[in-house]
Amino acid sequence: MGIEILIVDDEVEFADAFSERLKLRGFEVRAAYGGEQALRTIEEFPPKVMVLDLKMPGMDGLEVLRRVKKNYPEIEVIILSGHGSEMDETYVLGLGAFAYLRKPADLGDILETVKRAGKLTD
Repeated sequence: MGIEILIVDDEVEFADAFSERLKLRGFEVRAAYGGEQALRTIEEFPPKVMVLDLKMPGMDGLEVLRRVKKNYPEIEVIILSGHGSEMDETYVLGLGAFAYLRKPADLGDILETVKRAGKLTD
């Protein structure tokens, strides 16, 4: 499919399993397990789409989103969070997130959102 995706989640098992499921569908995927690692990974692997958790120790998803949209505005960021609220959704969309999905999200919904963010059509 040609979309480079960066999965950012401090739940290592989730990030790795999700990455593998996307790779099986033809995406080029990397995983980062925290905000600082995500920003370092972007330097060597600039993704077209980032799937980002909000609640992480250290640098949280909000700070990652702010920095990515400031320094790499072309990267589309999809927030995937299990702890969010409607206020969080409104806030992150205002910061430039492409979409806000709540865990547990259906894989089909995530894939469709990733495709739209990467401007792919079936």
